[in-house]
Amino acid sequence: MMQANHSTEISVGLFIIFGLVLLLPFLNKRIQQNLELFLLSMGITAITLDHLLLGPVSNWTSNLIPAWNLVLVEKAFKDPVQITVAVLAAGMAFHYGRNRIERLVNDLIGKMPLHLFAFCLVTILGLLSSIVTAIIASLVLAEIVTILRTDRQTRVKLTIITCFSIGLGAALTPVGEPLSTIVIRTILEEDFWYLFRHLGTYLLAGIISLAFLAMFLVRRTAKDEIHVAPSVDKENIRDVLIRTAKVYAFVMAIVFLGIGFTPITEWYIKALKPETIYWVNTISAILDNATLASAEISRAMSDVQIKAAVIGLLISGGMLIPGNIPNIIAANRLGISSREWAKFGVPLGLALMSIFFAAIFLPQYV
Repeated sequence: MMQANHSTEISVGLFIIFGLVLLLPFLNKRIQQNLELFLLSMGITAITLDHLLLGPVSNWTSNLIPAWNLVLVEKAFKDPVQITVAVLAAGMAFHYGRNRIERLVNDLIGKMPLHLFAFCLVTILGLLSSIVTAIIASLVLAEIVTILRTDRQTRVKLTIITCFSIGLGAALTPVGEPLSTIVIRTILEEDFWYLFRHLGTYLLAGIISLAFLAMFLVRRTAKDEIHVAPSVDKENIRDVLIRTAKVYAFVMAIVFLGIGFTPITEWYIKALKPETIYWVNTISAILDNATLASAEISRAMSDVQIKAAVIGLLISGGMLIPGNIPNIIAANRLGISSREWAKFGVPLGLALMSIFFAAIFLPQYV
C-alpha cells in the first residue's frame, strides 16, 4: 500500500535528483571541483527520500532495500575499500617507480611511431582489463598518460577512448569488473567464458575500433608535440593520499546513487522491451552499471536481451565520469572536469551506441 501511495512522489523526487546530478556538474564550477562530495550528497538524498516514503522496513524489492539500515551503511563503507586500496597501492608504487616507467615509455616511443603506441595502449589495456581488472588497467593508463606531454585536448581524448576500451574489455570475463560477475551469478552460469562467447565479437570489435580512433587522433598531432616529459604531473605523497580519499568518496557516492535509484529501475525499466532498455541504459552514464545490472538481468531473459542490456550499460558507462570506475580514477588523476569529459565522451558514446544497436537488432529484421 505504501508503495502504491508514494510511487509518484518517489518517482518525481528521484527524477529531479537525476536531473541535478546530470546538469549541475556542467553548470557550476565549484561542483565540478568537488564532484565526489556533490554526488555523495545526492546519493544520500535519494536514499533518504526512499526511506521516508517507502518506510524503514520496506522489502518490496528482492535485490536491494532502498532505506537506511545497517546493511546499506555497511555496503556503502565496504564496497569502496578494495578499489581504494588498489588506488593507494598503485599510487605509491607509481610514485616511487615513476622514473622506471618514464624510461620504459620513452624506450617504447623511441621504437615505434606514436600513433602505433596509442593503438597498442588502447588495445592492450582493454584486453588486460579482463584479467587484471578494470581498476588496475585504469591506474596504469593514468600514469602513462601523465608521462606523455601533449596538448591537453589530445591527452583528454586519449584517456576517454582508453577508458571506453577498458570498460568493454573488463566484461569479457567475470574477473574484470562487478557487472560481469553479477551477470554470471544471476543467470547461474558457471562457464567462465560465457560472456566472451556471447559478447566477445561485439566487445573485441569495439576495442579495436577505439584503438584505430586513438591512432587517428594521435597521428593528427605533430610528432614533435608528443614526447616523454619526466617533470610533468609528478605527484607527491600528499597528492596520492588526497586522490585516494577522493576515489573512496566517489565510489561511496556511486553506491548510494545506485541503491537510491532502485525504485526507478524496478518500476519502469524492467518492463521495457530490449530495444528500449538498450537506450534507457544510458542512465548508466551517472549510475553504477553493476547495480543496474543486478536489477535488470534475470534468468528469464533471452541471449539477445542480455546482450542488449549489458552492452548498453558498458558503452553508456564511458560517457560521463561517474559512469565507470576507470573514468573516476583517470579523471581524478589527470584533473579532467565533467565538462571536458562530456564534450568528447557523450558524442563518442552515442556513436558507439548507435553502431552496436544496429549490429545487435537489425539482423532480427532482415
